Amino acid sequence: MALQHPADRGGGKRGPFERFAEAASLFTSSPVFHLLCLAMVVAVVVTHASGVALEWKVFAGECMTAVTLLLLALLKNSEQRADRAIQRKLDAIATALVESHVGDREQAFEDLKAAIRMEEET
Repeated sequence: MALQHPADRGGGKRGPFERFAEAASLFTSSPVFHLLCLAMVVAVVVTHASGVALEWKVFAGECMTAVTLLLLALLKNSEQRADRAIQRKLDAIATALVESHVGDREQAFEDLKAAIRMEEET
């Protein structure tokens, strides 16, 4: 199994994981998710303050750890997709600048146009 950058997987189209990651990223940046996290923190505090059995305290802590790990993976995926989109835009701009001095402006213009708003597609 070769490790690839998320933007390089699946060619030019977005796969099911990329669509899921985008939807999850949009959800985790919503006020609903913020309230859900706040409720989870309150539940953990109440669990620890109420003096319930140790098993429930451990379970609450493990749930928080699992959510934290998933959010970290989602954040890293979003960061890599954004980095790749920015790099592709910079490459298109650099190519357009070079080709504008050479004379092959049509292809450079099309590459630049395709790179604009690319982070929404990858």
